[in-house]
Amino acid sequence: MRNTTQMMILAALFAALTAIGTLLLKIPVGGMSITLQVFFTCLAGVLLGPRWGAVSQAVYAALGLAGIPILSMGGGPSYIFQPSFGFLIALIPMAWVVGFLTRRRTDVPHVILACIAGECVLYAIGLPYMYLILNVYLEKGLSVGTVVSIGMLVYLPWDALKIAIVVLLSRPLLRAVKRPNA
Repeated sequence: MRNTTQMMILAALFAALTAIGTLLLKIPVGGMSITLQVFFTCLAGVLLGPRWGAVSQAVYAALGLAGIPILSMGGGPSYIFQPSFGFLIALIPMAWVVGFLTRRRTDVPHVILACIAGECVLYAIGLPYMYLILNVYLEKGLSVGTVVSIGMLVYLPWDALKIAIVVLLSRPLLRAVKRPNA
């Protein structure tokens, strides 16, 4: 088991990787962009476990909300009024769920199911927030179906590709990083 200092370093590394992945790949689609946030969040959960995977994403979100322009649409406290803010906050429980579900088994089916469960958490938090901001704050008058289409359906093929890459990388990376079970 790694000590706290080592886990803090790995959590900081994954916060940085999530930021780099957000800035490195940013393909605008609809009201948001395709980035590598989901990829690094799932990988953080698998490699760091539930607690430290969630910490890595909390650090990423906190730095962005503090004003460092590392989020997909900039940064700062006003980011809470962005339709994508719910997805940003959902990265934290997403990493926890992926880490929790892979804490004892990291075979291919478990990693796939854990990442899919993490995606469910992401969309369960992100879509209602997006709906709220678009329809209450911005008064767009969009239907639930439209929000699901622009906030989820367009991203699912890319998310599936990211999950496949996480599955391919998780085994060799787990051999290099011994994660805690909690």
